[in-house]
Order: sequence, then C-alpha cells, then structure tokens
Amino acid sequence: MPHRAYRLCFVCTGNICRSPMAEQVFRTMLAEAGLDPLVSVDSAGTDGWHEGDAADPRTVAVLTGAGYGTEHSARQFHASWFAELDLVIALDSGHLRKLRALAPTPEDAAKVRLLRSYDPCAGTDSDVPDPYYGGIGGFETCLKMVVAGCEGLLAEVSGTVEGRAA
Repeated sequence: MPHRAYRLCFVCTGNICRSPMAEQVFRTMLAEAGLDPLVSVDSAGTDGWHEGDAADPRTVAVLTGAGYGTEHSARQFHASWFAELDLVIALDSGHLRKLRALAPTPEDAAKVRLLRSYDPCAGTDSDVPDPYYGGIGGFETCLKMVVAGCEGLLAEVSGTVEGRAA
C-alpha cells in the first residue's frame, strides 16, 4: 500500500511575502532532489487579510530573479489543517506562538517549527523578518534566509520521506 505524501505548510502573517517565498524555494529544492512526488508543500497566513491575492510584487520579483516559480493565491491557516499536516513551518517566533496556540492537541503543537531552526548559521537569530514595509533589499535578504533554512529543512525531510519509502 503506498504511503501518503509527507505534507508541510509554511506560514507567515498574510501569506504574500515570506511563506510563498519559502513554498516556491522548497518546491524547487524538492524537484531537484527528486522528492517532489513524496512531499506536498503549501503555504498560508496566520491572518486572512490577503486571501485570494497573488504574492507581493516584490516577492515575485525576487523569486523570478533567482529562477523560482511565482504561482500563488494567499489563504489563511486553519486549525483543522493540523490533522493532515506532518510539519508546520513558521517564519518567525510570533507565528510560532500563534500556531502552537491554535493547535488542537499537544501533538499538533509539536509539529510547528521555525524555518531558521534548520539553518545552522542562524544562531539565536530565529526569525525571518517581515520585508513588507521596506524596499526590495529586505526581500532579497529574506530570500537568502529562506534558502538557508530550506536547505536544512530539505535534509531533514528527505531523511524522513526516504525512510518511509523504504
């Protein structure tokens, strides 16, 4: 009997800057590693202000410039999703707290992790800062942090899904 895909969701505030960036970067990394059939990736926001919107134009510009996809429609994260997810990746400590408080069970709360916790170079700097109120430079910095975190996340997820497939 085939195993269901490993499912993870990146979460930021409005789902138009950081989490869609992380979703696109991680999708690309999974495809390059040949793991995309084994892992389902999505993103959402803790708040629903931008539901249905495309990613912020600056996110799109930075992703396009780095060769990543940009297809996106913002949506809000719902507590009911925990049941279907293996991992919920928060982009900053505020999201981490909000998501853990939203989790229906302690097991669900344990599924929530910070993206930068997968970056050994992050040290105690655990947040990917929100670039929304700044210029394009903030989005470029955000992309660098997202890529570094996703590289570490890929190593963990690949070990998990390859173990499942064995």
